[in-house]
Amino acid sequence: MTSTVRWEDVVERVGPLRQLSGWLNALPHPGLVLEFAQTHVAAARWDARGQKLEGHASEPLPEGAIIPSPVEVNIVQVEPVQAALAVVLKRLDAKNEEAGLLVPDPVVRVFILPFETFPRRPEEGIPMLRWRLKKSVPFDVEETVVSSMRQAGKDGKLEVVAALGRQRVLREYEGLAEAAGLVPGVALSSSLAAIALLDEKGATLLARISGRHLTTVIVKGSSLCVYRSSEMPASIAGVELKSLMEEIFPGVAYFQDTWGGNVERARLAGFGEREAEMRELLGSELNCPILSMGEAHAGIQLPADAGGLLAQNLEGLAGWALERRA
Repeated sequence: MTSTVRWEDVVERVGPLRQLSGWLNALPHPGLVLEFAQTHVAAARWDARGQKLEGHASEPLPEGAIIPSPVEVNIVQVEPVQAALAVVLKRLDAKNEEAGLLVPDPVVRVFILPFETFPRRPEEGIPMLRWRLKKSVPFDVEETVVSSMRQAGKDGKLEVVAALGRQRVLREYEGLAEAAGLVPGVALSSSLAAIALLDEKGATLLARISGRHLTTVIVKGSSLCVYRSSEMPASIAGVELKSLMEEIFPGVAYFQDTWGGNVERARLAGFGEREAEMRELLGSELNCPILSMGEAHAGIQLPADAGGLLAQNLEGLAGWALERRA
């Protein structure tokens, strides 16, 4: 992998939740960030401190241009993706600079693993993770890029959050950025970036739709408790919402059994016109406050001009700003 910064170069250390999604501040965090999704290409530019959104742009993609997969070719129709990227970058006058990359959630596999002890040096920890996960991913772990961080699990026991991506798949996205005259840097999934927007008090569930994928996240305090990404049979407009509940509730049940508590609030993203329906359905089961990410952002200390990103389901780009300020 030819990224300016490799995931293996991360220095592991315990940090607050808002550092988790950027795989910690040990990595450079450029002001320009690109998001490649099944439905669009988007970008945002933040000032040096992540305090001000200097500009953002989004361009839709034709159906089938990007088909997210952890294994297979993702950029199925190169030309329309290149064209959309060119339009976005022109609007931001972006060229000859480093850029962070947000890739579709299915590209990055996330695991939460218990350990008795775990090395703090990446050159010792990464081989251990590859050995541990060699039967858990649908590709050779030796051809992956791996990032990890330590966190406190239930009762303070050691856990390691690990993210794996296949090199050849990540190179597809890096190659698009390079062809557009940019230097690709940090790469992570959009929902990992969006985690920075979640409340660190108590237990919070995020149900996020992007294209035909549902990602379910539960965080408690500074710990990532649940992370699941599932492919839906159709886009949110045509899917049966009860089937989404069947994907969300195994994560909720696991959290309740493992952490011994209930979800205290839920956040929805990407549900569009079906958000009210989903809010009612989820609320009847969880019996807790449920808000859209846009409604909830007022208490996140997010720059005021970034609210528009949440309204456009670009929460990954908004989360990037909090990572820059952490």
